[in-house]
Amino acid sequence: MKKVIKAIIESNETLSGKIFNWLIQILIIVSLISFSIETLPDISPIFQDILNKSEIIIVIIFSIEYLLRIWTCDNRIKYIFSFYGIIDLLAILPFYISPKIDLRSIRIFRLFRIIRALKILKYSKAIDIFKEAFREIKEELVLFFIASIVVLYISAVGIYYFENPAQPEVFKSVFHSLWWAVATLTTVGYGDIYPITVRGKIFTYFILMIGLGIIAIPTGLIASALTKVNNDNKNKKTI
Repeated sequence: MKKVIKAIIESNETLSGKIFNWLIQILIIVSLISFSIETLPDISPIFQDILNKSEIIIVIIFSIEYLLRIWTCDNRIKYIFSFYGIIDLLAILPFYISPKIDLRSIRIFRLFRIIRALKILKYSKAIDIFKEAFREIKEELVLFFIASIVVLYISAVGIYYFENPAQPEVFKSVFHSLWWAVATLTTVGYGDIYPITVRGKIFTYFILMIGLGIIAIPTGLIASALTKVNNDNKNKKTI
């Protein structure tokens, strides 16, 4: 019985396995649509009741699936603490613990299972290429992330000293200034917080220039790594 259930859950070779995998994927999509509909204002009580009952049914099915995966898994600890294991648990746990916590939206990550389940080779290869590319530049990305945090903090401190005397209600502290630093360095520029002093405007100009560079660096690194991995794979095929 355990082998049969494991084959249905993890395999897509049999008809029962295909039906199971498609059923789970459909339920995930239905739950995401249901969650989105619930955010609409003025939903009728009857329709809300239908959504609630459908969510209960979906959670029960997902809970059974989660328990079956643990039961049939060869390495249970590895599954429980794996990416999919954590996502599977978080997708159902709030329902049993507290109705105020709603993590249904993370169920969308479970859709990635369909790539493995259906063995869509071209997408699997693409994912492998991205994995290899990120492995190639992981040190550079970590260094870039640390540098970004440093620049972000310096930007917040700088604008605080320049603008706090003129706008004490806006730039109240370095922590309040961090929002401006994030919006400026990412070149989003929401415009809700902006400098009015000459020194603040000059400082903002330099931060914007730095922000453009910060956006370009990871893009260049990833593009370069993807090109290198693709070329290496082509060379291996040629050999």
